[in-house]
Formats: sequence, structure tokens, C-alpha cells
Amino acid sequence: MKILKFGGSSVASPDTIRQVAAIVESYYEAGERFGVVVSAMGGVTDALLELADRAASGSDFTEKLDALRVRHLDAATGLLDGDRLRHTREKFERRFAKLDNILQAVQAIRELTARTKDYIVSFGERNSAFLLSQFLASKGLQAPYLDAANVVITDDRFGGARVRKEDTYARIQAWMAQFPGIPVITGFLGATEDGIRTTLGRGGSDYTAALFGAALDAELIEIWTDVNGILTADPRDVPDARSLKQVTYAEAMEMSHFGAKVIYPPTIRPALEADIPIVIKNTFQPGFEGTRISSVKAPNGQLITGIASIDKVVLLTLRGTGMIGVPGFAARLFSALSAEGVNIIMITQGSSEHAISFAVSPADALPAKAAVDKAFELEIERGIVEPVKMEDDLCIIAIIGESIKNRHNIAGMLFRALGANGVNVVAIAQGSSELIISVVLDRADKRKAVNAVHEMFFSDAITRVHLFVVGTGLVGKELLRQIEAQNPTLIRDHALEIKLCGIANSRRMYFDASGMPIADWPTLLDQGDKSDLAAFVTAMSEMNLRNSVFVDCTAGDRVPAFYGHVLDHSISISTPNKVAASGPLLRFRRLKQLARANNVSYLYETNVGAALPLIATIRDLVRSGDTILKIEGVLSGTLSYIFGAYTADKRFADVVREAKALGFTEPDPREDLKGLDVARKIVILAREAGAAMELSDVESDPILPDACLHAPNVEAFFAELEAAESFFAGHRDAAAQNGCVLRMLATYQDGHCRIGLQEVDASSPFYGLTGGDNMVAITSKRYHTHPLIVRGPGAGAEVTAAGVFAEIITIAKGR
Repeated sequence: MKILKFGGSSVASPDTIRQVAAIVESYYEAGERFGVVVSAMGGVTDALLELADRAASGSDFTEKLDALRVRHLDAATGLLDGDRLRHTREKFERRFAKLDNILQAVQAIRELTARTKDYIVSFGERNSAFLLSQFLASKGLQAPYLDAANVVITDDRFGGARVRKEDTYARIQAWMAQFPGIPVITGFLGATEDGIRTTLGRGGSDYTAALFGAALDAELIEIWTDVNGILTADPRDVPDARSLKQVTYAEAMEMSHFGAKVIYPPTIRPALEADIPIVIKNTFQPGFEGTRISSVKAPNGQLITGIASIDKVVLLTLRGTGMIGVPGFAARLFSALSAEGVNIIMITQGSSEHAISFAVSPADALPAKAAVDKAFELEIERGIVEPVKMEDDLCIIAIIGESIKNRHNIAGMLFRALGANGVNVVAIAQGSSELIISVVLDRADKRKAVNAVHEMFFSDAITRVHLFVVGTGLVGKELLRQIEAQNPTLIRDHALEIKLCGIANSRRMYFDASGMPIADWPTLLDQGDKSDLAAFVTAMSEMNLRNSVFVDCTAGDRVPAFYGHVLDHSISISTPNKVAASGPLLRFRRLKQLARANNVSYLYETNVGAALPLIATIRDLVRSGDTILKIEGVLSGTLSYIFGAYTADKRFADVVREAKALGFTEPDPREDLKGLDVARKIVILAREAGAAMELSDVESDPILPDACLHAPNVEAFFAELEAAESFFAGHRDAAAQNGCVLRMLATYQDGHCRIGLQEVDASSPFYGLTGGDNMVAITSKRYHTHPLIVRGPGAGAEVTAAGVFAEIITIAKGR
């Protein structure tokens, strides 16, 4: 014997009812013995409640009532014909006429009792079950209609009646013995001993199925809905949520208590008592195996079974010194709440006994506060207890699983996932069963939090980085090209996907929280809004996406001014822009502190040497206890190329023109030749070595004569550069006579930084440097006799973008 229950979405229209009938027929043809429980057609219960409320308020309800009547009549017409259609339509017309009379009575007296409301909503299940039974009968199946109010006996707690199981089971068994075939049973409904209709409360149709299953000693109860079983998380929040093959009764009850709507706690109890497995199936994908709920734990090795959430809660806190060490406070608190009929979702109390916090639904918040304040009125007047504090606009997320009680570090992983994304935890609780850890959060953080936790605990979940890029010059374009090309490999081999959610340049900005096609960014950006850096950063922060990374691919000081705001909103930064890391030391340290405080990253490896591991190398040496004695290097790929190519057969101006044509220099080459870029880089390296260095502290020997520096434009600059050839040639020839070459070197030693043109001989590692490579020699206590050398391409969009790309991946994997 099996019991099949079909929810509202499964019987919402003629087409879905045909799908239900096909499932029923397949079971019948397989020789199964079973019964069918149905909910009201999708949306009908809410519509009936709205009709009741409108009538009670004196508002007109006739139009909405007629729409509901037509919906049912049209469904019958779409499924039936002949005498059966006529009989069903007559049945519906009589019922809706009766419903109209009841609503008019409610409207006349302006009073809606819980008893009357139960009677009104009962029309939903009665109509859907009758329609399905008639449709099955039209297909030649023996499908008697059963109004569950005839067999499910309850008390008179209308809206959530309690079932008298012994009487109910006996009546179910007697009815089934008398009426063979496939009974089509109304879910959700019951009646008192006197025959007064009641409803079974939230999830009542599932509960009906469990009651029939337990009464008939069924081998299986199947709950047919519109999802593929119980999922690891709500798919509306987590697109990657996957179906669970097997969960225990306890896990299912905890998940349902905390918002998993495919099944409800009362449903499970009769099945658990009778040890009847429950299977959650999808009406619209009947071949999918779904989720099996039983006493057997799934052998899947997962740390948790799933994540559940409650979207809206209010946290109330009773606090006061008068509570410490005084017995009976908790009992008085919960007695007051019970007397008011308040359902408590979660409770937590600190070990100091100074406060008790409890979460309730928003509808219960004000009654709960009033009840508790009244219960502790004397203590509040004496000042030893504070009035109840209410915090609203909160949510709860909970991780659930039998493994939690046996595995270490589950809580640590949970809070690491939340902390890495800047999610503040308002309250924490762990059930005594050790199957669940629940946390109260700001409601605005719910989606981000659930996704972050899902990525943490499910190894096959794809980690998604939400990327925001400012600057679409050479580096920005190349970065996006590399990400687009590599994304398929990252997804396949590393379960990592980078989604471009925001992009801006000096003219336009464009956002797409779900991720824009990276290849289309130029077109989309042209369609975007006028660029506004403050608005861009604000919009990015308000999106509140997990694993967000901000990339600044500009070179000026406008964007770095917003770094503090970005980090303070738990968004990591990766940037080749040197302004912030070489700017005022106090601001630089503040950015580092903000990154640590918000558990995010501020990465700027590409500030020096593009993708060369210079900053990381120095940082690792210092962290491991080494002392940096000297840093010396050619830190500009542009100047490395220029002085490597400046030989006796070339003019200096021609070499600079060549470098400009190759894209090595800025549009105005003086920006490179003035050495400011090199000064910024040596300051950054010195700071990583531990020096409290400001940019103004760098001693600089100028390369260019004053006439070159002060030329009014680039053309005039090159004219002055040609005129000064003897100046440059003199330096070159003098170096050659000494067996040396010229190199633009930056040096940090003994707390001082200096940059300038120097002669280096063949014994120097910088002697043979050509082609625009960077090279840095690091002398430390460990690397004293022979410096540690790092050499490679230190400029160019491709390698710089690659370095930023690597940092984005590092941030993703670290979080």
C-alpha cells in the first residue's frame, strides 16, 4: 500500500491534472495498491482567505468569488464531457452558491471566526479532490471521492486542529475496507466529533497523507510537488542547489522547521512513529528519483545535509542584572509567550544568564513583547530588568545534518564562510540534538550568506566570484579577454567561475548582478549610464554579492580614494594602480587594517614588476623571520628597454621614439623618464620590507635636462631630447670607457631609498639586462653572500593582466 499526495502546483490546471492522472495510471497499471491525497488547486487557499477577509471588512468580494468559480468550472470543462461534466459543474455551482451565502453572512455581521474561516477554506480541497476523482473515473478507474472530514477526527482548535489518531486510524481503516479502488482524498481537512469542519494547519495536506499512511500501514508515502525532492538549499537563493537522495526523519524535520517548504514537521511524525519512509517526488519530472526520508542516514560523506532559512524574523531580548542566578526567569518568560500563543522559532541564552534572546515571526513580535513586558512589569519598574528589545528585518539560516555532532570544525567553517563575506551574526544557537547550528542575520545578507555557506560545505558546488572592473584600457581589456578565455577551464577543473557584474570607464558604467556575457562588455558598457565613481561603488556595495572583487585598472588617484569604502563593505581589491600603496603611509596602513578587519584581501602584487612575484617574495621572507638588508633593482620595463637599447650606434631620442612606438612608454615619455613610477615602486618594496617610507623620502637623481622637462608638448620634448644628445651620449660613453653600462636603478638600504642612473659593470646582475625585463636583487640575512634574484618581464598589458587574474583566483580560493 502506498499513499500519493499531490500539492497545489500539481493540480493547478487541467494540464497539470492530466499529468497527475498519468502518474496515477502508471501506478495502477503496475499493479500498485494506493490512495491519492490532494491539496487545493494552486493559489486557491490564499484566494479563499482573501475572500473571507474582504467579507469580514465589509469590502466587495463578488468579482473575486466569480473569478474563482469560473476557474473551477473552466477546469472541469477542460477535463470532462457529457454527464460527468454536467454533474461536476452542478456540484461546483451548488458549492459556490453556498460559499457566497456564507461570505454574505460574514459581511453582514463583520465578524470572521476561526471556525467559519476553516469552513470557507475547506472548499479548495473539496473541489480539487472531487474534480480529480471525476477525471480518473472518466478514464475508467475506480476512484471514489473521500472528504477527509468524514474520517479525520480532531479537537476544535480551528486553524490548526489536533488529530485524535486512534479514532482517526479506526475510521480510515473502516472506510478503506468498505470502498475499494483508488480513493481520492481531500488533504488538510478534518472535523470534530460533532462533524464541525476543521483544518490541520500549515502543511495539512502532507499531514493527511501521513495519517492515512500510518493508519493503513503503508510501505511508502510519496509527496508529489514541483521540485526534485529536498534540495541542499532553496534554489531561489542558490541556483546550484542539488537534490538530496536520502535524509533522516530528524534532518527533514529540522530542515522543514527552518523553512524547507517541500515538507512540514507534522507530516513526518506519524510516518516516523510507524517507520514509513517518505519520498519527495516531482510531478513534472516523474522519472527523477527524488528524496527518500527514513531512519537511515545517507552514506554520502558530506559534512552537512543541507541549508535552510527563514526569510523574516524578529529577535526579542530580555536582559537585566536581576536575571543572573535567579531561578524561574526562563519559565516565566516562556509561560508568558505560551499563554499568548506565540510560536518561538529559536532560543539562545548566554552563559552569564544576563539575557535570553528568542526569534519569532513578525506577526508574533508585538504580542510577544507586550506579554513579556507585562510578565516582568515589577522587575522593569525596579530597573533590574530592561523592557524587551526588538530587532527586526532579520532572517535565520541554519546548517543541518546528522554529521554535525560527530565532526569537528563544522561551526568554524560556517563562521569562516560568513566572516569572509562580511556577514554579521546577530545571534547563534545549536540544538541539543546537535543536528543543527542556526544563526540570525540581517535580512539583506541572506542570499549572500546562504550561497557562501553552500560553497563552503558542498565540495561539488561552484565558487562564483563577482567581479567589478574600473578601467578599460590596455590592462582592463586584456584582463577581461583572459577571463573569458579561461572561464570554461576554471569551471571544469577548479569549480570556480568568474562573473562580471560591473564595469566602468571614464565615460560609462554598466551593471548586471547575475553576470554579463564577458565578450559583450564593450556593447553593454556603451549602453550603460554616465560614469560616476561614487555611484559605481555604492551600487556595487548595495548589490551585496558574496565573493565580490573590485579591480582598479586605472593609473590615477581618483579610484584609490574609494578603496576604504570598498574594503569596509567586505569587498576585496586587486589592482595594478600604484597610487594607494605608494601614497601617504598612514592611508596605506589604514587600507591594510581595513582589509584585515573585514576579512578581505587588498592585493597589489602587480604594482611592481607586473606578474613577477616581488612583493610576495619580500613579504614571505619577512614573515618567516628574515631581515631585508638591501633591495636593488631595475623596476621600469620602459627604462630597462631604453637604456638596454641605447648603444653607440643610436641616438637617445630615437631609442625613446622606438619605445613609444612599441607601447612601452606613456603618451608623454617624460612620465617614465622623470622616474616617479620607479620611485613609487621602490617605496612599495621598502614598505613590504618593514620601512616606514613616504614617497617624499625617496632621493632622486634626474635623468632629463631641465629643457626637456619643461618643453611645452611632446613634439617639443623630442626636439629638446635631440638637442641634448651630447648630454646622454657623454654619460653612455663614459660608462663604456669604464667597462660599464647605464641602468636606471632603485635602491633601498639602511632605511633610505634612492633612484638614479648608475654605471654597472660585468660583475653586476644588471649588466646584461635587455629587452625591457625587470630585475630585483634582494639581500637579506639569509641571502647575504648571493642575493636572491627575481627577473622577468615587468611591464606590458598581458603580463600585468595575468598577475591581476592570478590575484582574483587567489582571493576566490582563499575565501
